[in-house]
Amino acid sequence: MRRFTYYEPESLKEAIALLEKNGETARLLAGGTDLIVEIKQEKKSPDHLVSLRRIPGLQEMDFSDGELCIGAMVTHRMIEKAELIRDKYSLLADAVDNLGSVQVRNVATIGGNICNAAPSADTAAPLVALGARLVVEGPAGERQIPIDEFFKGPGKTDLGAGEILRCIRIPALPQGAGSCYIKHARRKAMDLPLLGIAVIIVPDANMVCREARIALSLAGPKPFRAEQAEAFVTGKPLSEEVWKQAGEIAVGESNPRSSFRTTAAYRRKMIGTLIPRAAAVSLQRVNRAWMKG
Repeated sequence: MRRFTYYEPESLKEAIALLEKNGETARLLAGGTDLIVEIKQEKKSPDHLVSLRRIPGLQEMDFSDGELCIGAMVTHRMIEKAELIRDKYSLLADAVDNLGSVQVRNVATIGGNICNAAPSADTAAPLVALGARLVVEGPAGERQIPIDEFFKGPGKTDLGAGEILRCIRIPALPQGAGSCYIKHARRKAMDLPLLGIAVIIVPDANMVCREARIALSLAGPKPFRAEQAEAFVTGKPLSEEVWKQAGEIAVGESNPRSSFRTTAAYRRKMIGTLIPRAAAVSLQRVNRAWMKG
């Protein structure tokens, strides 16, 4: 393995300065579950590694003023165990439940999962459906990026030179919303998804769809909202038939590719199958939420 210089800055300002100083030869280290493997496999060869583990505030979660803020260094295990997330953002809990092993979830961070911009990132589709905003800091100060503008393609993001993700802000879902994320993979866990489907349903008192959000990953070059399918179900009764039609509309909006793991045709077929399935689980959770209320 190539030798590198390792840094443990104690503030974002110090970390940004290190990135500015070392430019393209530096890489940020969060959980390291991807980067260290890539270095060992000689896929990446940075001269400088800048760890974020000692920077205060990056491992904190806070829910206030109707908004959830998740620090970039919050691990998937922390999210998995957070009852607030399981109760209010169940699709995000779904995403981390089957992400790797417990050992991986204890180390891997949500910030690393997003900033790698891998098409297979399990948290990407839920965060797109939730309308998350990414708070980043860099040499020019702080800015917020809507997550659907953050991903530019496989392995590419809107992060500029010297910029670091500080936290992820997620608005509260409307009252009575139900949500679900389905990871379609060969095995329940310990495998990358072949497809990711996130669905949020907001019904009215008559169980007519007031709002719907459908986000897909591995159905195109980056995670996206199936806006035509969302528009189709809005204002309609929450029936199985409506959601089957929505699934077919989403198939037409998708542009999956074939890979060594599966074919584009199979991904299209599963989009049409899994969207109604995710909608059914979301609807069950709507009913449970109303019963709690």
